[in-house]
Amino acid sequence: PETIEPTPIIIIEGLHPMYDSRVRDLLDFSLYLDISDEVKLNWKVQRDMEERGHSLESILASIEARKPDFDAYIAPQKEFSDLTIEVLPTLLDPEDKKTLRVRCIQKKGVPDFDPCYLFDEGSAIKWTPCGSKLACSYPGVKFASGPGSYYGNDVEILEMDGNFDNIEELVYVESQLCSTSTKFYGELTKSMLQIADAPGSNNGTGFMQTLAAFAIRELYERKLSKTKIESPAVAA
Repeated sequence: PETIEPTPIIIIEGLHPMYDSRVRDLLDFSLYLDISDEVKLNWKVQRDMEERGHSLESILASIEARKPDFDAYIAPQKEFSDLTIEVLPTLLDPEDKKTLRVRCIQKKGVPDFDPCYLFDEGSAIKWTPCGSKLACSYPGVKFASGPGSYYGNDVEILEMDGNFDNIEELVYVESQLCSTSTKFYGELTKSMLQIADAPGSNNGTGFMQTLAAFAIRELYERKLSKTKIESPAVAA
């Protein structure tokens, strides 16, 4: 056994962080990245066939060999996630294999966590941003927001389908979002600009992960503040 010294924050990352109920009981907040089978296949084909020279048959065999363990031990953890980032094929063009639709599924009622939404909390929103304010190439970009249910839990779902061309114009979208956990207007856009060269910086994967990072920061600061308040004062 290895002794882990306590620190202000501990991040557990891996394939099975929520599988054991004893570990789940110790978590303040949990996040699951859920990439759909179709997107995983497209990514793996692109990487292994185009970059590594593998055959389609060997790729499919590799995926099928791992699927039973994935279904048994990894996928069930979604039920226990406080925030799930779901990566799906686009609905804008059924023939498009590269554009992504990304959903941020946020569990309601989690202590110190306020889900992000568009325009009006609790309303079902479908929004196509003005093209003159948010430039985007074909097949365009659409957003959605609203309440839902996920594994029997009440959730708020924020969705982005498509890509945007100019990250600086994302501030237009940021201005329509509520409860982003940012500290100042434009912080979301500024953070996206800092990862402009990273994969996903122009689509929902980078967008939702950045929102998740802000939510985790705020959650940590709220819990830290409560700890300071509850701690007895020490006489000088």
